[in-house]
Amino acid sequence: MKTDSSRRNFLAAGLSLPVAGMASAPAPQASAAQSAKPAAPPAAAVRFRTLGQTGLKVSTVGYGCMITSDASVVARAVDLGITYFDTARGYQNGNNERMVGGALKGSRDKIVLSSKSEAKTAADATAELETSLKELGTDRLDIWYMHSRDSAAAIPDELVTVWENAKKQGKIRHIGISTHNPNAIVDRVMEVGKFEVLLSTYSFATGARNDPAYKRLTDAGIGLVAMKVMAPAARAKKPNGPLAALKFVLRDGRFATTVPSMTDMEQLEMNIRAMSEPFTGADETLLAGIDEDIRPLYCRMCHQCNGQCPKGAPIPETIRFLSYADFYGQFALGRERFQGLSAEARAIRCGDCATCQVQCPNGVHVVDRMMRAQKLFA
Repeated sequence: MKTDSSRRNFLAAGLSLPVAGMASAPAPQASAAQSAKPAAPPAAAVRFRTLGQTGLKVSTVGYGCMITSDASVVARAVDLGITYFDTARGYQNGNNERMVGGALKGSRDKIVLSSKSEAKTAADATAELETSLKELGTDRLDIWYMHSRDSAAAIPDELVTVWENAKKQGKIRHIGISTHNPNAIVDRVMEVGKFEVLLSTYSFATGARNDPAYKRLTDAGIGLVAMKVMAPAARAKKPNGPLAALKFVLRDGRFATTVPSMTDMEQLEMNIRAMSEPFTGADETLLAGIDEDIRPLYCRMCHQCNGQCPKGAPIPETIRFLSYADFYGQFALGRERFQGLSAEARAIRCGDCATCQVQCPNGVHVVDRMMRAQKLFA
């Protein structure tokens, strides 16, 4: 079966960004003399963009705190000029917000702070916001995201009202929403008319399938933040792969900032460098090779497999949870998310079927990945 993103298509489409979305023309590949120059100091490397119509000025590399446990790395990021920090109520069973709050103590007015809630009811969302504010040691969030909403039904009016009220009360400055499937929710986002920021999956591996949604969002003045920008390259374990992956996203002016995970000082310094280094032909070739290497393993989150399984297995969700273990090295997080599925979904075993009706247009070995997740997490 032919795939959507062969090496040729990857180079022609996946790496070719819409002209309107480019922050500037691609920089030419550095000469040997230029390459020999020492890297710019961190203070000179930081770049900034404005997040939609919020007026918030954010560093183009933000800090995704989800898997960070070392507060000193977060604190050092502030010193080096990063201004956008992202956490969530559910990260590390609630402990992540506490760590982030401690690390940012004394720096609150220097940075843009966001958190998220996966709450499904108004009462739970209201309670989670109060807990987030307490744990983070602040009286307001700059952005509060309605977290992980991949369908219009996951954005009910009662929750929209909670976010509106929180903004009126001054507990949040801006209303955000996060999703792995922007095409599925863009109509609802436009209908609601209250969302100011959207956090979405975007990397060299996702291609251009979400571009129509991104255009509608940016045309409406909604700011875009990119997540999962480096995970595909991290699994490949090739030198400079993560750096090239981050530079790929940074050159796309549609996204004001990014939230790569950083667990140590080395990763932090590399990500700072990415803001001042051009995306080169060598980077393009490297990512094209990685794209092929991860094809059988990495879900591109196109969601075209939704509804294909006669047993109702949640395929994109399950394979995404597996990626936390295989691409992030976060087994506990992947298992936690898998265990959050319904009992019926967790009980499905793909090995019980003689054949599989699911066909991935991107070449993912769906049966193998599903069986691995079911064995690993169940």
